[in-house]
Amino acid sequence: MDKQQTPSPLIAAHDLRFEVGAAAGRVNILRGVSLSVAEGEAVAIVGPSGSGKTSLMMLLAGLERATAGRLTVAGRDLSALDEDALARFRREEVGIVFQSFHLVPTMTALENVAIPLEFAGDPDAFTKAEAALGSVGLGHRIGHYPGQLSGGEQQRVALARAFVATPRLILADEPTGNLDRATGNLVMDLLFDLRERHGTTLLLITHDPLLAARCARQIHVADGRIERDTAELPLAAE
Repeated sequence: MDKQQTPSPLIAAHDLRFEVGAAAGRVNILRGVSLSVAEGEAVAIVGPSGSGKTSLMMLLAGLERATAGRLTVAGRDLSALDEDALARFRREEVGIVFQSFHLVPTMTALENVAIPLEFAGDPDAFTKAEAALGSVGLGHRIGHYPGQLSGGEQQRVALARAFVATPRLILADEPTGNLDRATGNLVMDLLFDLRERHGTTLLLITHDPLLAARCARQIHVADGRIERDTAELPLAAE
């Protein structure tokens, strides 16, 4: 009888290092990060400002290249991809939610959500975008521009855009950082509901322990290194 194969992780990073140039010389942002994330996991990356959380997200999204180490996401070796292939990888596999929404101010909510589908050449881009806005409770706001929406509504548009192409991975970088606590909680409820509905892998970048606790796994980053990973903690004795 053949042994059942263990599925490959969605994210596999080994000894990732990331350096940037500065007036005083090279600055080490990530100092040997290794992690594995299975398909469908919800993982919080937590740590203080400047710990390397956002830089790690940028590497996972293919928006920056690691200085050294190996990184595979959704079966693709990101170091081997050129810029066109990286753009295609992001379009097909990754949805990103930023703290500052990153909506195009001259486009309506509908147009903003349709952007990734239009880039992919999807003929049903606007139909799918309208359905996505309906799923976040904004079906009545499709013709409004970002400046006509509240912060919470703008982030809900950003959520609809992130999920509209049904990516395997959602990267959310401090998604409630510009929202008050009550609005932020509503947005997070929606994010986790969409993740559950789509079966999407989630990496949530946050410094808020209350948000981190909503994920089954927390990875604590400090000074560019993984300080603690709850997936590696021993189970408490019964």
